[in-house]
Amino acid sequence: MDNVGTMDFFGHQDQARRKTSLLVIYYVMAVIFIIVSIYAAASLVFLGAELKMKGSGDIDISKLWNPEIFLYVLIGTVLLVGAGTFFKIAQLSKGGESVARMLGGRKIQSNTTDPAERRFLNVVEEMSIASGTAVASIYVLDDEAGINAFAAGFNSSDAIVAATRGCLDTLTRDELQGVVAHEFSHIMNGDMRLNIKLTGILHGILLISLVGYWVMRSSGASRSSSSKKGGGHIAILGFLLFVIGYIGVFFGKLIKSAVSRQREFLADASAVQFTRNPEGIAGALKKIGGYSDGSRIGSANAEEASHFFFANGLTSSFMSMFATHPPLGERISRIDPHFSASQKSASASSSSAAGSMAAGFAGGEAKIDVSTDKVVASIGQPAQSHLEFASRILSTIPASTEQAVRDPSSSRAVVYCLLLSQVDAVKDAQLKHLQTNTDDVCFNDVQRLSGEVAQLGPEYRIPLADIAITALKELSAEQYASFISNVEWLAAADQEVDLFEYALKNLVKRRLEPVFGKVDKVAVKYHDLKPLTDDACRLTSCIAYWGADEVEHASRAYQAGIAKMGLSAVAMAGVDECGLNMVDKALERLRHASPFVKKRIIEGCVECVALDGKITVEEAELVRAIADGLDCPVPPLMAGSIQAA
Repeated sequence: MDNVGTMDFFGHQDQARRKTSLLVIYYVMAVIFIIVSIYAAASLVFLGAELKMKGSGDIDISKLWNPEIFLYVLIGTVLLVGAGTFFKIAQLSKGGESVARMLGGRKIQSNTTDPAERRFLNVVEEMSIASGTAVASIYVLDDEAGINAFAAGFNSSDAIVAATRGCLDTLTRDELQGVVAHEFSHIMNGDMRLNIKLTGILHGILLISLVGYWVMRSSGASRSSSSKKGGGHIAILGFLLFVIGYIGVFFGKLIKSAVSRQREFLADASAVQFTRNPEGIAGALKKIGGYSDGSRIGSANAEEASHFFFANGLTSSFMSMFATHPPLGERISRIDPHFSASQKSASASSSSAAGSMAAGFAGGEAKIDVSTDKVVASIGQPAQSHLEFASRILSTIPASTEQAVRDPSSSRAVVYCLLLSQVDAVKDAQLKHLQTNTDDVCFNDVQRLSGEVAQLGPEYRIPLADIAITALKELSAEQYASFISNVEWLAAADQEVDLFEYALKNLVKRRLEPVFGKVDKVAVKYHDLKPLTDDACRLTSCIAYWGADEVEHASRAYQAGIAKMGLSAVAMAGVDECGLNMVDKALERLRHASPFVKKRIIEGCVECVALDGKITVEEAELVRAIADGLDCPVPPLMAGSIQAA
């Protein structure tokens, strides 16, 4: 197929950010156009009313410009359009969940027993673990028979993936996997935030038409009593507002379709690259073409969310320029070169059927072959090996642990078990704390599962926590506060937090906080690494010390890391200064870097830990935790070669 996916993760992120900036420019231009149009309409209407009252046909051109009327129009339009835009964006402030519920979606619980929903859940979990993103919450549109799906949210932490009932009941697992992989491309490439902003902008412009419609109706209802006082001219003004608003919507839809189309080709290509199974997504598209309900979405809100969907969700479009998606035949042909327009009908028809330097490393069991370029290239570009790794993990979790990790209450116990120490005295203190600070059911689950969880290999630890987060989202606010308090206490029970404990604690908090608080929207403030030099060097210093047995080795690793970032002659922080608090503070500022600056930071971090070409499992988890803190999902490094230490 056409190679539309050659740009890396950071390029896609930067492109999405630039498109957002371009969208703001279009928005301002649309508002200016509306202001000028409304002023012209108001001037002509009121001038006509004045002429009618005077009974004269002479027009005074100078009266076409009235600064007072223009000021009223300017203020009124900006307030109206701005209020409409911010209202809609605020309405969607919960992220993906808001969009799903707007379209009639029902959240699927992680312990669902419905076979089709279980299959959907399993596919989404595989994709999440393989890509290094948070396990997305999933929704089903029960009342929608068409084959469609979408991803929505501000970032990967609050993302959801939704599918229609027709999608779940009609597609095979491979086809469903292709559709979900397509949606994960939108999650990783930064498309979701852009989609929500598009929705807000179009809603703000549409309000002009709604006001015009209200003015027409209001003036029509009272026309008989007001016609002699210019009521007819008010009705004309209302009609003109209605038309002007829809002209704005017209151009808004053109912007929406222009932004969406190329992203759909890119997402299709990414899905094929991810799954290495072009027949999956191509089969789904062919089924849409031959299915009686196609990909139609019946929700009254389908129009304003049309750019979210996997395929065109609207019954029809007024001219092809409005379509948010390319034609099915063209999408299929790019995936399957053997597909042609003459085959389209037949194919569719048949388819319808902090501590010391060594903290966290003393017990490292394995080393992983890596290279900096390979790790960075995998960000946002997971491969089939990552998907196979995720599938293997999910299929070999012991039954009792799997059942527990999907239950909102028992999932707490699984996370607690992951933090239990192998030192008996510390473990006894941890269990005593849990017995006092959690309910009896959860504590019994900890005792029941601790042995089984302890026997699992290190490659299971982060995936188990990822799966647990889906169920943990169902906790009450009070339960969540207690849970996080226990996690922090357990991690610090031995008076030092090792790297796995740090990675796990940060992962859990980062991915649950958007559910129990405000969605974190990180603005880009730094487009160059220079103002972030101190933060980058402190972060690299900590990583270098933790991965080294000797100060000399740490110094070499540090120099390699900052050189990879393009920095030089910056003194390394002292070993006594380095700790997890320093890492947290550095990451808080580094999160506001542009995508390409983040790329340099991650390259430096990987180079630091992989100076000898191999990293320990704990180092791998640290790298992924740091990258996750920068909103850059790194697929599991353990999907590659693991060698005995």
